[in-house]
Amino acid sequence: MLKNLPPLAPFRPRLLNDLKGYNSEKLAKDMGAGATVGIVALPLAMAFAIASGLKPEAGLWTAIIAGFIISALGGTSVQIGGPAGAFIVIVYGIVERYGVANLLISTASAGVLLFLLGLFRLGTLVRYVPVSVVIGFTNGIAVLIGLSQVRDLLGLDIAKMPADFFSQISTIAQHIASFNLYAFGLGAVCVAGLFVWPRLWAVDSQFRRQLDKIETVSALRATSRLPAPVVALISLSLLAWALSLPVETIGSRFGGIPQGAPAFALPDFSWETVKMLVTPTLTIALLGAIESLLCARVADQLGDAPKHDPNQELMAQGIANTVVPFFGGMPATGTIARTVTNIRSGAVSPVAGMVHALTLAAVVLLAAPLAAHIPLAVLAGVLMFVAWNMGEWREFGRLKQFSNHYRIMMVSTFLVTIVFDLTVAVELGLVLAVVFFVRRQSGIFRADAISRNSQQITFRLYGSLFFGAVAKIDPIVAEVEASPTPVNVMLDATQLISLDTTGLDALEQLHKAVHKRGGHLGMVGLNEQPKSLMERSGFAAQLHTFK
Repeated sequence: MLKNLPPLAPFRPRLLNDLKGYNSEKLAKDMGAGATVGIVALPLAMAFAIASGLKPEAGLWTAIIAGFIISALGGTSVQIGGPAGAFIVIVYGIVERYGVANLLISTASAGVLLFLLGLFRLGTLVRYVPVSVVIGFTNGIAVLIGLSQVRDLLGLDIAKMPADFFSQISTIAQHIASFNLYAFGLGAVCVAGLFVWPRLWAVDSQFRRQLDKIETVSALRATSRLPAPVVALISLSLLAWALSLPVETIGSRFGGIPQGAPAFALPDFSWETVKMLVTPTLTIALLGAIESLLCARVADQLGDAPKHDPNQELMAQGIANTVVPFFGGMPATGTIARTVTNIRSGAVSPVAGMVHALTLAAVVLLAAPLAAHIPLAVLAGVLMFVAWNMGEWREFGRLKQFSNHYRIMMVSTFLVTIVFDLTVAVELGLVLAVVFFVRRQSGIFRADAISRNSQQITFRLYGSLFFGAVAKIDPIVAEVEASPTPVNVMLDATQLISLDTTGLDALEQLHKAVHKRGGHLGMVGLNEQPKSLMERSGFAAQLHTFK
């Protein structure tokens, strides 16, 4: 029996292939790209952790440890792993409901599940999630991320934000009187700067053209290589510190970031706890699989590297998420923004991702005390920008171009993600996708009468006769039962593509009706699949052969 099972996916990281023919030129490219992405990851990792209800070091060490493991063991050449914006809402809800300790257990359990998905070659199943569902929950998560940052962006005096949508709106409205103009100013300048900075240094920008006319601006031109989030983080933190602005910082809320590696600690595992955490575990695993493989597909389209191995990528994601909780980390997955930065910076192999993790570790170990001066309003501005870029807002304007089925799936997934949670939204989206698919397929099947006389009626079957289409056989049964004389029925099955057991049962009921009236049922032109099912069930032997 075991011999009939499909083989397990081989564990072979892409790094092993990419190291063949690796040379100093490729190393230089990977070093440069990795260092750039490591700097970009610094503000994002802290912002994602804080927005998730965790300490900033949880995001930093997740980016370091998980980022290194995912690059070293993954199935892509240039993907960067780490904490992602898509997890913010999920993690915050789990922390609020179950606590940080149970978040670690859920993350580790999700890691085991992700590894098994890859091991049993189920990575391709993620591609079966309809794009309308993916866009719906992605836009919903973006809205929730933006809403979660209103407190810090406005500098509101709120001790703790609730997890659900309507409670957050109510809490913000109740504390709007504590609005801090200085915090809002820093956050607004941060958002504006993130939009302006890359456009300022674009090759075709007017600023760049005027700058190229000046000869002694090499130092200024070099700053164009700095990522916008890093420029905003450093400049606005210095401004707030120099002017002693009355805004909340990482130091005032969290006491800073420890200057040292996190300690290894075992979460308090128990079978009862794992059973209680089934829903958050499935949510983390589902979102992690979707995000990582979507990111890998984006990397395939942008880069020249070989196509990703989805099963190996899931196994690497699983190992990373299993290990990270033992160091107090949060869920990790593939990150599109950092992956795109990695590709555009010239990365050619997973070595770049490993360098990104080492660069980030060096910055954390050497400059951790400086992070205490970072205003939370600036990190909120960074996340507002991330949320805006994360959402595919143009898809709402394009809805009129698509079918009602597409619109219903996308809008319902979007709304349910906001009002309830991601798991319910994806479940609803998949159920709607199945219902609409069945409806479309049942509409394709038809049974047309092509000849009729007093002794025989011939019908031609088109499409797939399955559980969603069997009602279309009922009119034939009704016609046979209404006939005052025996009638033979011939079914032309040359256009019948497939048949399921419910469809077979409908044909058997038709056979009984015909036989009861003293007639015969025959079929011609059977294709391979319907013929095989009918022979295995014994129904084929009951059919009459007309001369």
